[in-house]
Amino acid sequence: MRLAIMQPYLFPYLGYFQLAASVDRFVFYDDVAYIKNGWINRNRILLGDAPHYLTVPLNGASSSRPILDVRIQPRDRWMPKLLAMLHHAYSRAPQYAPVIRLVERVLSTDTDAIGQLASHSVTETCAYLGIETKFISTSTGYGNVMLRGQARVIDICRRESARLYVNAPGGRTLYDRAAFLDAGIDLAFIEPESGSYTQFGMPFVPNLSIIDVLMFNRVDTARTMLAIDTVAA
Repeated sequence: MRLAIMQPYLFPYLGYFQLAASVDRFVFYDDVAYIKNGWINRNRILLGDAPHYLTVPLNGASSSRPILDVRIQPRDRWMPKLLAMLHHAYSRAPQYAPVIRLVERVLSTDTDAIGQLASHSVTETCAYLGIETKFISTSTGYGNVMLRGQARVIDICRRESARLYVNAPGGRTLYDRAAFLDAGIDLAFIEPESGSYTQFGMPFVPNLSIIDVLMFNRVDTARTMLAIDTVAA
């Protein structure tokens, strides 16, 4: 069984979904510290001809609090503006209608926790793309918050009977393959690909939110961008 672990990000970039599509089980790391100015409550879209942040405002966000304890501001303060920004940016995009419905459905999720909202943006987008990976959160599935770093990852892999842990390229500096092999787990990394597609005929801007990918591509085309190779550690 192939497993990946990542913090929940808000409508993350294509590479996040390439990772999700490459495994059988995906674990949201939602009880670790919130990262300010990261990707948990924001991502980038194409506005005009340049990247622009799309942000869900938070109340009292702090790196001293776990992601699952961070709350969003009341929706009436930001959701109409956010949807208006998306309309301004993408109303002429070929897949605007189904994708804006997806975004509205996610943002209307009955929660005030950014971790749950971000996780929902991933699971709903995976459903839209037909990705059948199973999802779980560290806060609900394992009870091993006392462990840290590599030790916790290996413990989760053992509990899930995973034989392969797949990680983003940044994990190369975090994990020791020998420690995983000693636990009967192999370690591999994906090499994300940004794809290339037409964005209103302008020079291509890569690594934007999955929202951008879906606005310009039919589901069947977007699915072809998910297939990538994994590379041994």
